[in-house]
Amino acid sequence: MAVSPSVREVLARRIAGEIILSSKPGATMRKWRELFAVSQVTLSDKMLLSPSVISDYESGRRKNPGTKFVRRFVWALLKIDEERGSRFIREFAVLTSSPSMAVVDLREFPIPVRVEYLCKAIKGEFAACSSLHVKEVCGYTVVDSRKAIETLSGFEYAQLFGATTERALIFTNIGDGNTPMMLVRMSSLKPKVVVFHAVRPDDYSIRLAEYDRIPLIYSALPSVEQLVKSLRKLYRIALRRKLGKPVRPPPKVST
Repeated sequence: MAVSPSVREVLARRIAGEIILSSKPGATMRKWRELFAVSQVTLSDKMLLSPSVISDYESGRRKNPGTKFVRRFVWALLKIDEERGSRFIREFAVLTSSPSMAVVDLREFPIPVRVEYLCKAIKGEFAACSSLHVKEVCGYTVVDSRKAIETLSGFEYAQLFGATTERALIFTNIGDGNTPMMLVRMSSLKPKVVVFHAVRPDDYSIRLAEYDRIPLIYSALPSVEQLVKSLRKLYRIALRRKLGKPVRPPPKVST
């Protein structure tokens, strides 16, 4: 079955945007090249470049690539995959859209955000594994816990991670007797941190978090609307920092 042009366009924008906004664009280029299982030689041949050019960008020896180069890079990756049957385009295209009504909000931060700033934004406090010293997250997904447990398959659960697992997985609408930590425990994909919104983690959830060595945070914000609003404000602050614009520093959080 052919992949529609709209799917390729959405995926191309996703990859290009992540590279351009990344604090380490060369490393991000390498990540996508390896995800598509394309060698530097194969990619450079398609781009009509020397393999050393790709290597220099990925290693940081060259300055950040411009938008024209990134466009050529993404086009070459997609073209190579199409010539191989579009296997990876099909897999990654699924991740460019919300998997179901279970997802309330999903974003990638322009730059990594310190967990202490995340806690400040959502009025969070650690309930488990606070000593693991996870410093930063690269994005967040807000999930309706009841809908996730009732409707998501194992493959759809993977879509909650967006572009990276280096993120906060934030569960809302947590019901009695159905801990969302079971979703995390049963999957090979693990987030950097898990957040329970408006419901304090029970002993069983804490034990599961400790088994997987994942920091578990309780958010005391009273509503989902306030939660999403605070997270989007944190995103805007990260964007301003990425662009070098002045930002009032968040207050320190006691540990």
